[in-house]
Amino acid sequence: MIITKTREEIELMRESALVVSRTLGMIASEIKPGVTTLQLDKMAEEFIREQGAIPGFLGLYDFPNSLCMSPNAQVVHGIPNNTPLAEGDIISIDCGALKNGFYGDHAYTFGIGEIPEDTKKLLQITKESLYIGIEEFRIGNRVGDVGFAIQKYCEAHGYGVVRELVGHGLGKTMHEDPEMPNYGKRGRGKKFIEGMVVAIEPMINLGTKNIKQLKDGWTILTADNKPSAHFEHDVALIDGKPELLSTFKYIYEALGIESTEEDKFRAKVYD
Repeated sequence: MIITKTREEIELMRESALVVSRTLGMIASEIKPGVTTLQLDKMAEEFIREQGAIPGFLGLYDFPNSLCMSPNAQVVHGIPNNTPLAEGDIISIDCGALKNGFYGDHAYTFGIGEIPEDTKKLLQITKESLYIGIEEFRIGNRVGDVGFAIQKYCEAHGYGVVRELVGHGLGKTMHEDPEMPNYGKRGRGKKFIEGMVVAIEPMINLGTKNIKQLKDGWTILTADNKPSAHFEHDVALIDGKPELLSTFKYIYEALGIESTEEDKFRAKVYD
């Protein structure tokens, strides 16, 4: 069952989402060759708590850390460890926070130093597909419209669209209805209704769409060990149109990137 939110609840969810946004922005300035994912995880946990929130992933389904840290061929759910990051790596960082009784949850894939051109393009196309999917999250459309748009765009570039892992509704629990696949058929699936909040998150592979899981029970990798990219936003359906609750603004400030990609989906300017 889809749980809609009031305007007041959506504003509380925006606060939760912005805790994650600011955390990813802080982490962005710390990602460099030689740093370990465990070091970044500890920084993130402290920073989330300093903002009056609780790490949303820590202990969720018994996950042992505050961030999912998934480098290179890892798709999602990587566990932070003491292996240093290296020049040319990429890393998906997925972060959650619980504040005011509501969750924020979004992700960004970072390049570390100079990364290969084919990997750089994968990151670009995956992020572009996120906004293409968000555009379809509006009254009159269904879950399949979002998935179809993401799938069509990414497969047109020759990439593999992961099937087993999907986006989701978001609220007082981390995972609510509906599931939000990154593939599908137009006009299929649950209908979008006013007050919905979802996490849309393309997980796109440079090669095959197929995946495998490590024995740790968490880490998901591409079956061919080629790189995977992952970007995620929290989006509310307000006045029939998608509005971002999360933002990559703080990441871009840390990295010196100028972007207008969020403008059409954002009603508020963040400090």
